[in-house]
Amino acid sequence: MSGRESNYASWLAKAEHDLLNIQNNLSAEQVPWDTVCFHAQQAAEKCLKAFLIYHGRPLFRTHDLVALLASCVEIEATLGRLQDDCRRLNYYGVAARYPDDLYEPDERDGMEMFAAAQRVRSSVAACLPR
Repeated sequence: MSGRESNYASWLAKAEHDLLNIQNNLSAEQVPWDTVCFHAQQAAEKCLKAFLIYHGRPLFRTHDLVALLASCVEIEATLGRLQDDCRRLNYYGVAARYPDDLYEPDERDGMEMFAAAQRVRSSVAACLPR
């Protein structure tokens, strides 16, 4: 396995850890929905970065899923269908990690973001070798 291939696989493995973290939290007596949303954003981010790494693109330091997706779409146009998911997940990369007197994610948010992250993972995986 080349360095590029092993590195992209490492990014995908880290994304799987974020998704596992969500699954573990979902079985808790009290679910921390902000944490679920944060890990959903992180999983999507790592999947998009894995895709870019596989295709030899340099990574830029960002948590902006829309910007990462735009770079991915330059390589694979079908990933453009993830635009709405990435836009919605973007909020949780930073905001969900800190107290907000006006908004706190709830179960609906958490489940929607988990589903969005799974769509990103599935779509990216379909464009990469197995």
